[in-house]
Amino acid sequence: MTWSVEISLVGAGGEPVDLKRTLMSHGVGDLPPSFIDEERPALVTTLELAPGRARTVTVDAGTRGTARVTTTGRRPPAADAASIEACISHILRLDQDLSAFYELAATDPQLSWVLTGAGRMTRSATVFEDVVKTICTTNCAWSATVRMVSALVAHLGTAAPDAPAEGPKGRAFPTPEEMGSEGESFYRDVVRAGYRGPYLMSLAESVSTGAIDLEALGRATPEELPDDELEIILLGLPGVGPYAAAHIMMMLGRYSRLILDSWTRPTFLARSGMKRAKDSTIIRRFKSYGLYSGLAFWLYLTESWVED
Repeated sequence: MTWSVEISLVGAGGEPVDLKRTLMSHGVGDLPPSFIDEERPALVTTLELAPGRARTVTVDAGTRGTARVTTTGRRPPAADAASIEACISHILRLDQDLSAFYELAATDPQLSWVLTGAGRMTRSATVFEDVVKTICTTNCAWSATVRMVSALVAHLGTAAPDAPAEGPKGRAFPTPEEMGSEGESFYRDVVRAGYRGPYLMSLAESVSTGAIDLEALGRATPEELPDDELEIILLGLPGVGPYAAAHIMMMLGRYSRLILDSWTRPTFLARSGMKRAKDSTIIRRFKSYGLYSGLAFWLYLTESWVED
């Protein structure tokens, strides 16, 4: 038995949405509980719809101009179906208006290609999930990030009815309460998070007790919470430095900061043909994009990720 619904691939400003470009917009989108099939393209992810109740869904191309959301098994109740549709729309960031960014990109020969529907960065179901995953990307190889996040999901995430007996597939991302219930030995020996373990424990405890409201950061508009103030709040979180803050801001749809790290700097040099460039030089190249500078920078680096 299969249930499905189609969602229009249109941004909040009426701009087109390229599903493949969106699904492959950044590597964190391919971390458990999400898995990307680049060839189809398709996203398979597991969502926790209520405490202790999860469902695995697949997102792929539907009829022209739509994304099809499918789940197998018993037809979900109306409330769950609505939650699934809303969550996938959230993950695909269909509520964001990128038309102002498109107007700027249209005048840039090196970025005008985005007008066909690129530029929409997927996000996780919750801000908490994006913050945890970002902390797990700091100062390590990508394989270590995958290992840490996979362990969190496999051991703590709520299982969907069709989940395998072991591993992260078919399990939702753990809640702050689930992560906060584990002790130091779990993060040291099972997750093997290294120095990040105490940070993850502290973050989960602060969110579960209400000391920190991460989801409010995702709802706040730039008028309510300017980027400078948001950055200060993020830098105050355990385990979050300048790189992580810029990355989390991108996940929140705040693109004024450039993610400058050991991958983006050399990739910029290779893409631009420059032998060397200070961070100030890179920042100046995208300054005309204003609040979208970081998004323009990221798209400049990742154009080749998807073949036309």
